[in-house]
Amino acid sequence: MLSGVYRNPTTIFFGRGVELTVGEEVKKYSKKILLHYGGESFKKYGLYEKVANSLKSSGIEFIELGGVKSNPEAGLIYEGINICRKEKIDFILAVGGGSVIDSAKTVGIGVPYEGDFIDFFNKKQIPQKSLKIGTILTVPGSGSESSDGAVITNERVKVKYDCGSPVMYPVFSMLNPEITFTVPRQHTFCGIVDAITHVLERYFSNTAYVDCSDRICEGLVKTLMKYALLVDKEPDNYEVRAEIMWGCKLAHDNTAGFGRKQDWASHKISHEIGSRYAVAHGAILAVIFPAWMKYVYKTNEQIFLQFANRVFDIEKGALENSQAILVAIDKFQLFLKAIGMPSTLQEIGLINKTEFADIANNCVSVMPSGTIGNFVRLSTQDIELILNSCF
Repeated sequence: MLSGVYRNPTTIFFGRGVELTVGEEVKKYSKKILLHYGGESFKKYGLYEKVANSLKSSGIEFIELGGVKSNPEAGLIYEGINICRKEKIDFILAVGGGSVIDSAKTVGIGVPYEGDFIDFFNKKQIPQKSLKIGTILTVPGSGSESSDGAVITNERVKVKYDCGSPVMYPVFSMLNPEITFTVPRQHTFCGIVDAITHVLERYFSNTAYVDCSDRICEGLVKTLMKYALLVDKEPDNYEVRAEIMWGCKLAHDNTAGFGRKQDWASHKISHEIGSRYAVAHGAILAVIFPAWMKYVYKTNEQIFLQFANRVFDIEKGALENSQAILVAIDKFQLFLKAIGMPSTLQEIGLINKTEFADIANNCVSVMPSGTIGNFVRLSTQDIELILNSCF
C-alpha cells in the first residue's frame, strides 16, 4: 500500500426531504448565492419550488444561472464567473448531476483567480482558492458531490479535460434518493456505468498489499450491478435508489482508491471522444473500458483473475487463466448490454476511423511522458489499437 493523505471534508446529508433544509445550511456560509442548475427538469418536477422556498425562508438572496449541458461548457462558466464577481457572490449552490456540480466547481475556482480558469485545466496552474460550493444531487454517477475534481469542455477548441484540487470539495452535499425517481432510464444507467468504471480505474492497479481496498472495490461493483438490474423493474423503489446513490458516492470519494496507483486511461480516452460527440460519458465508457481490459490484462493477470473470481464467481483453476479473464470481461459486457449500453464506437456515432489518430494525439497532448494510464502506459499507437478493437 502506498503512503498518502486521506481527506474528504464534504458533509453528506442523506435521506428523504434533506433538500428542504438547504436554506438553513447555506446561511451558515452566505446570504447571497448563485443558484446553478441544468435544464427544465429542475423546475418541472417541483424541486425548484422546494429549494427556492427553503432559501427564501432563511433569508438567502439568490441569482439563477441555468443551462448547464451534459458536458459543461466553458462559455457558461465564464458567464457564472462574471455574475459572481459583479454581484459579489461568495457561495454557489449546484442543483443537478455531475455536470452541474463540475460547472459550479469551475466557476468557484475561476472567481478568485486573476487569470483564465482554463489555466487550471491546461495544468499551468493549480487552484489555490475557491468560492464555497454546496450541492443537491439529482443524478448519481459522477461522484462529484464529494470529490475534489471537475471535468469541463472547452467548446471553442473541442477539448474536454479535468482539474482537481483540495479547495474544490463541496462543503456539503444533499442526497435524497426520492429525487432520482424521475431521472430518465438512460441517465440512470449511464451514471451507474460511470460509477463502476470509477471503481475499476482504481481497482486495476499494480500496487501490492491493497486487499482492504480490493474488497471495497469488488463490493461496490457487485452492489452497483445488482441494483442496476433491480431499478429497471422498480424505478420508484426508495431502497434500490438509495443503494445506487450511496454506491455512486463511495465510488469516487477515494475510499476505494486510497493507497493505490490508479489508472484513468479509459476515462481520458472517453473524455476526448466526449468532447467531439454529444454522448453520455457512461455510454462511451461502456465501449472503451472492456476494450481496454482486453488490451492490457496480460500485464498483470492476477488482478484480473481475482476480478473474475470475486466479482463474477469464476472458480480459480476452472479455466485457463486467459480464458477465465476473457469470460469475466464477456460477463461484464453482457451486464452492460442488459442495461442498454452500447458496445461499439459506431453505436455512439463515431463512424470514421480517420479520427482515431487525432483522438490518440489529443489524449497525450498535455502529458509530459506522451502516454496515459498507470496500469499500462499507453502510447498513441496503443490508444489507436484499443479504438480499432471496439469500432
